[in-house]
Amino acid sequence: MKLDHNVAAVVTGGSSGLGAATAVRLASHGVKVALFDLDAEAGESLARQIGGVFCRADVGSDKSVEEAFSRAREAHGQERVLINCAGIVSAHKTAARDKLTGVIRPHQMADYEQVIRINLFGTFRCIAQSTAGMLTLALQPNGERGAVVNTASIAADEGQMGQAAYSASKAGVAGMTLPIARDLASEGIRVNTIKPGFFDTPMLRSGPEHVRRALEDSVPFPSRVGDPDEYAQLVEFLLTNGYMNGECVRIDGAARMTPR
Repeated sequence: MKLDHNVAAVVTGGSSGLGAATAVRLASHGVKVALFDLDAEAGESLARQIGGVFCRADVGSDKSVEEAFSRAREAHGQERVLINCAGIVSAHKTAARDKLTGVIRPHQMADYEQVIRINLFGTFRCIAQSTAGMLTLALQPNGERGAVVNTASIAADEGQMGQAAYSASKAGVAGMTLPIARDLASEGIRVNTIKPGFFDTPMLRSGPEHVRRALEDSVPFPSRVGDPDEYAQLVEFLLTNGYMNGECVRIDGAARMTPR
């Protein structure tokens, strides 16, 4: 797919982190970008910078997602590109003993279900809504109608302690990539997924500095966290290389997550 002013794109989680870097990179090619997010202040600011549009969206809600796509399409027309970056994290052991009181508590199912609802169901909800719209588009000369890039995580393969919900949600995103690509193959829509390692995002920066340093030390080469634009470069590759389909690609500096 050629990225230019004739292409409209939707980026979920587009107000910050990996989504924001992707939106900036797409806009640099002239792509008309709609940012889906709950952070209106950051989203509106970035939309102004890149000449895009911000659409408030809770990916866990059918109604919210439908309204966001409607607004994006009013502004830019039907999107040919969907990038799913929206997600949340969770850190709870399956069952744990309180260090102070000794009380044993199981993982709260409401917390587990919330992570699945946003990371897995939210990703699928946006894919279904977006690709239904893509089916109305004419085929491009290369036979394509559109392309989707999802965000999983290396935790889908090597989840750490406390990541049962997060790892399950991201493994689900990876696991549905090929079936969805097969569903949409006859319609000229490609679907790929990225599994990022440790990236310099607000999610990572919210933790202690010693945790960041430990993560950097765990990456073989280069021994640092990733720059969000390096993720965005991989998105660009997956969009523009027409033979990439149904794949899950790691970008992690050869890192492998340890048990804790």
